[in-house]
Amino acid sequence: MSTLLDEPWRELRWGKVQEDCQYVQEYKPAKDDIKYLRVLLYGPVGHGKSSLINSVSTVFRGRISNLALTATLSNKSFTTTYQTHKFIEGQGSSKTFYPVVFIDMMGLEEGNNRGVHENDIKLALQAHVKEGHKFNPVSPLTQRDPGYNPTPSADDKVHVLVCVISANSPQIKPSILQKMKNVRERASDLGIPQIAIMTNIDGLCDEIEKDLKNVYMSKRLRKKMRDFSAAVGIPMNCIFPVKNYSHEINLKDDIDTLTLSALRTIIDFGDDFIEKI
Repeated sequence: MSTLLDEPWRELRWGKVQEDCQYVQEYKPAKDDIKYLRVLLYGPVGHGKSSLINSVSTVFRGRISNLALTATLSNKSFTTTYQTHKFIEGQGSSKTFYPVVFIDMMGLEEGNNRGVHENDIKLALQAHVKEGHKFNPVSPLTQRDPGYNPTPSADDKVHVLVCVISANSPQIKPSILQKMKNVRERASDLGIPQIAIMTNIDGLCDEIEKDLKNVYMSKRLRKKMRDFSAAVGIPMNCIFPVKNYSHEINLKDDIDTLTLSALRTIIDFGDDFIEKI
């Protein structure tokens, strides 16, 4: 029995990398006091948050980029601090920054006193976490801590919450799923739009590994996305599969197309939110 559908269940414009990059490059937040559209990444440990940042940076720079440090085969969070990553356009003295920034933080782990505390993510949603704050799984951030930002500016606020999840991982433990749901509920209370990005899709399905254009024809990936949607409550049209750069040393248009498809939606959702605040 074939693992592929006869037709893709979602249409995607392949081969429009330059056009999609220009869309991002020309974007400007709708309000003058907001310089950057801020995207907060969260998710389980080792599911590809930092690698996603590097893939986005790679698309923008036109070369392999290692903006965020990553580790392989780690069951502990490699990122331990609150880090804002800006994406550079151009080189040397002429370089500028794209109007979108990604915020990376410690990953979620099973049980108590491990990984980032869900209350710290909730504080980050309201921009109460200072740049460089080192997370402590045993002791969540309080107003008395030096890492607490009591008076965030409009430009500090988070505009989109992105859950990063690996397609090629075992089933997420119930305790982690509950933490993710709690964070989602807080973001919903704040009106912050949310999407999910599913990484490592080539590890899930051999047909995708052979040809990324099979992404929306893979039965296995569609089931994985549906199961995750049902478990966490993120609608299917807000879940985007990507392949992060890993072993490649040259750019590939199909990888970039998937990354930019997610990024365009992030910008559209974030801009809708900025217009309302």
